[in-house]
Amino acid sequence: MANFRTKRKIDDQISISFKTKAIKINDWVIIRLPAEASAKLPSRGQNMVEGTINQTEFSTPLEPDGNWNHWFSLTPELRKKINLDMDKTVDLKLTTVKQWPDPRVPQDLMAALKNSKPALASWQTITPMARWEWVRWLRSTANPATREKRIKVAVSKLNSGEKRPCCWNRNLCTEPSISKNGVLLKP
Repeated sequence: MANFRTKRKIDDQISISFKTKAIKINDWVIIRLPAEASAKLPSRGQNMVEGTINQTEFSTPLEPDGNWNHWFSLTPELRKKINLDMDKTVDLKLTTVKQWPDPRVPQDLMAALKNSKPALASWQTITPMARWEWVRWLRSTANPATREKRIKVAVSKLNSGEKRPCCWNRNLCTEPSISKNGVLLKP
């Protein structure tokens, strides 16, 4: 039987604190949130947070892991700032944020948008959260042919005024190099 949680408004700011160790999956160094911390978040999908790791401030999207929990990547810059030791526990304090920053738009998607004035105009009017969903949907495939098709679909949908990609599970991990079938790999 499914375990249903009380739905919270996404606008509610949620704060969570926990201690954990970084893990390595392939070439990625990540923090996987404990299930109890993830359960407090307002969405099983992506959440934007700001906070501290070992008292160093940062902000990042928390990505779904495909198992109702979340993770985030530790960039080389952040690892250097916090002097990360993979064998030591890190202390995290995270708070969800209402205002999402714009995602980095992949070059191939931006080129396609620039070739279609209606799609680009639509892109510029949607929310940053909606832009993140388009980028996540696009990057969730490792197949170049599928990616190319998704770019064409995105432009077509944006041309017709659609604001978000449809018909995909936003609760899956969208990084093919560290997941299988939308589920984050084990270290």
